[in-house]
Amino acid sequence: MQVQAITKNVRMSAQKMREVVRQIQGLPAAEAQAILAVVPRKGARFVAKTLNSAIANAEDLKAHHKDYGALELDDLVIKEALAQTASTLRRFTPKARGSAGPILKRNCHIKIVLSDE
Repeated sequence: MQVQAITKNVRMSAQKMREVVRQIQGLPAAEAQAILAVVPRKGARFVAKTLNSAIANAEDLKAHHKDYGALELDDLVIKEALAQTASTLRRFTPKARGSAGPILKRNCHIKIVLSDE
């Protein structure tokens, strides 16, 4: 059985977020939570929040849906962890001789898929 959680439009670039996400791919969910608790990066907080949401989704599905009754909560493993690009805010800063330079404020989506298989 697979369970997922998605956090959308996080105000951080996907490139920075991928460095955090790569650290937890393929790990058991409990071990990934412990690792994210000590990673000193801003992105680790967002990934931990998404992971906690995915675990809560698994608990809720097991309790309320008979299709997920066989789901083993202790055996959850991170099958897929992605950081994908989202929409970019475009701002401009003044430059010399009346021109303008772009400022790109990037966003990303975080997707975590848990599996007990």
